[in-house]
Amino acid sequence: MENAVSIRELSKVFGKTPVLKALDLDLKKGEFAVIFGPNGAGKTTLLKLISTLLEPTGGSVFVSGFNVSEEPEKVRKEVGMLSHDSYLYGELTARENLHFFGKMYGIESQELEKRISQLLTDAGLLTKANERVSTFSRGMKQRLSIARALLHRPSLLLLDEPYTGLDPGASLVFENLLKSSEFQGSTKLMVSHNLERGFALCDRLLILDKGKFVYDESKEDFSCFEDFREKCGPMLT
Repeated sequence: MENAVSIRELSKVFGKTPVLKALDLDLKKGEFAVIFGPNGAGKTTLLKLISTLLEPTGGSVFVSGFNVSEEPEKVRKEVGMLSHDSYLYGELTARENLHFFGKMYGIESQELEKRISQLLTDAGLLTKANERVSTFSRGMKQRLSIARALLHRPSLLLLDEPYTGLDPGASLVFENLLKSSEFQGSTKLMVSHNLERGFALCDRLLILDKGKFVYDESKEDFSCFEDFREKCGPMLT
């Protein structure tokens, strides 16, 4: 059975500036990995390459066996992404936004309506379903973004600093959905500066610095969060 993600000799150069340098990474299906690292390490760039938002300069990326450069449409059906950008349309209502993305993913109409209602309920937005997103608070937009990312039941979740801008309610929605039975089998790759939350959620810890992985270990190798912070904290300063 193929890995959820397989990356070989991946590089990305912007102009004359190398951002990622010959990266190799395998993520097993169902694994939850978190990437820590200083600003400018290339973390967000890596997620954008996996999600097809950017093209690699060199190397290869496969998601569920599909090459991101050669089969981007198939890759997008496998991926749900939550990032700083909500990817929502302000002039549309919450329900209309989810309906638009659902159709884009090819979800059948009857299933889509059920899915939208369920996710709006889970996100605490059902009473706001017919209001324009432009009137939403930042926290409400983030909750709707979570629903958008999970709408098509992706096999791979890419989470770029998911706690940024989340109010306590949205943070709780986010964590409850990640822990729900529906997504326990999905593979998750998260970028975070929050060491404690990242450690609590994941089962694998990586550190990316200057475009290369400098650390990659299982959480089982640490007795507790304090043990991890003591051993790896100096790499992140």
